[in-house]
Amino acid sequence: MQDAYAVELLDITKNFPGVLANDDVTLQVKKGQVHALVGENGAGKTTLMNILYGLVHPDSGKIRIDEKDVSIRSPRDAIENGLGMVHQHFMLVSSYTTTQNIFLGHEINRLFIVDQKQAEHRVQEISEKYNLFVNPKAIVRDLPVGIQQRVEILKVLQWGANTIVLDEPTAVLTPQECEELFVIVRSLVADGKTVIIITHKLSEVKAISDCVTVLRRGKVVGTFLTKDISKEELASLMVGSDIPTIGERKKFETGKFVLKTKDLLVRDKFNTDVVRGVSLSVRQGEIVTIAGVEGNGQMEFVEAVTGLRKVSGGQVFVCDQETANLSPEKVRQCGLAHVPGDRIATGTNVKASIADNLIAGRHRRPPFSKRGWINPKEKQKFSQDLVEKYKIKTPNLDVWAKTLSGGNLQKVVAAREMSFDTPLLVVVQPTRGLDIASTGFIHEILLDMRNRNKAILLVSTELDEVFELSDRILVMYEGEIVGEFMPENVTREELGLYMAGVKRLSKAESETS
Repeated sequence: MQDAYAVELLDITKNFPGVLANDDVTLQVKKGQVHALVGENGAGKTTLMNILYGLVHPDSGKIRIDEKDVSIRSPRDAIENGLGMVHQHFMLVSSYTTTQNIFLGHEINRLFIVDQKQAEHRVQEISEKYNLFVNPKAIVRDLPVGIQQRVEILKVLQWGANTIVLDEPTAVLTPQECEELFVIVRSLVADGKTVIIITHKLSEVKAISDCVTVLRRGKVVGTFLTKDISKEELASLMVGSDIPTIGERKKFETGKFVLKTKDLLVRDKFNTDVVRGVSLSVRQGEIVTIAGVEGNGQMEFVEAVTGLRKVSGGQVFVCDQETANLSPEKVRQCGLAHVPGDRIATGTNVKASIADNLIAGRHRRPPFSKRGWINPKEKQKFSQDLVEKYKIKTPNLDVWAKTLSGGNLQKVVAAREMSFDTPLLVVVQPTRGLDIASTGFIHEILLDMRNRNKAILLVSTELDEVFELSDRILVMYEGEIVGEFMPENVTREELGLYMAGVKRLSKAESETS
C-alpha cells in the first residue's frame, strides 16, 4: 500500500486575473498516509485542494485517483471518486440533528419515507468503528465545536470517502480536542484511509504527518518525509528565508483604564443570555486576552463592546465614556479600533476594491475626502503604503477584495485597523489563516502598540498566540469568565481544561489570581 498513490495532481496550472495560483504543481499522495500541505498565504494550497474537490477547474494538468485518470468537474464527481473534504468553516445545518446532517442528500428511504431509525443506527455503527462518538439525536447547534467537526468527518465517511482533506482542522479546537483529533486521524489511516491536512501549524505537521509538501508562490518547493525535516527548515522553505524572532517584551507599569465592562449582559436573537455578567478591564500598556473555544460568548461580547450588538444589561466604558448601545461609529470616535473575527461578513466589503477597504473608516475625513469627494491620489498613496508594509499579495489596488486569498484578506483588515492611532484596539483572531512570517509580523505590531502604551483586548483560540502576547489571560466559557491568570502561572493543558468547561475558578480564587 505504501508504494501506491491514492491521489495525484499532475502538472496543475491555474490562473486567476492577475494571479498565477498554481504553477505546474505536482502533488502525489501515497495511500494510507497523512500528507501535510504547507505554505505561506497565497501559496496556492487551498486552490489546489479546491481543484481536487471540483470547486475550481484547472487551466491545465490532470488528476489521478488510485492511479487512474479521472475528470473532477464538481464536488459530486469528487465524492463519487472517493474524496471527502472537511472545510475550515463547517458546512452543517445547525438546526438539524447529527444524523440528519450526516445523511443530508443521501437519506435512507423506505417506501419513499426517510428511515430515521436505520440512519441513526448507521451513525452509531460508523461512530464506534472510528472512535468518533456522537449522539445521533443531538441538535448540531448544541454541540461543542470539536464534536461538530466529528460530524463533518462522519459525513464524508458515510459518503464513502477513502481520501479525506482536512482544511486547518485544529483552528478552533482546545489542546485536548486537538489530541482527540490526532487519535481519530490515526484510526482512519489504520483503517486504510488517506488524509491530506492543510495547516500553518508546523508542530502539528511534525506530530501527525508522514510526508509534507511545501508550496511557495504557486510552486512546489519540495516533498519530504516528515521525520527527516525540522520545523525550522520547513518554516524557512515556506517563506524563502529565516523566520525573524519576536522582540523582547518591555516591562513597565500599566497606566489608566481604557476599557471597562461591568456586569455586562448580552442576549442572542432567541433572547437567550450569551454573555452573563462579564466584568473586565484593560489598562494602557497591556494585552488582555480572552481565551476560549469559539461559541462561548466571545463574539457577542466583542460586538457589544464595539457597538455592533445591543446590550441588555450592565455598562461599557471606553476611555471613561459610557458607550453601551452607541453606534459603531460613535464608539470608534471614543477611541476604539476593531479587527473583527469574520473578515468576510464584517471585516471587509468583498465587492469593493483593496484601496477602498483600506481607507474605510477614514473615507469621510481629510486628506481622503473633501466636500464629499474621495481624493484618489491620497487613497492610492495610503493604500499602497499599507500593502507594502503588511506584504499584502494583490495584483493591484483596484481588484475586488474577494479575489484575495483568505490570509491576504485577513492582512487587509489588520492593516486598516492597526493603522488607526487609537488608545484601544479590540482584535479577534488576528492571525487566523496567516502563515508563520505574517503571524510573526502581526505579533510584532501588537507588541509594539502595547509597548507604546496602547490598550489591547485580544480574543484568540490559538494557545501559542495567547501565551506569546498576553499580560493577562481570561477564559470565557458559556458566556462567563471562568478563570483569570498570568501566563507564567498556568500551563497550556490547564488552560485547555478551563476552555472546555472542565475546571473553573471559585470567586475567591479569581479575585486573588
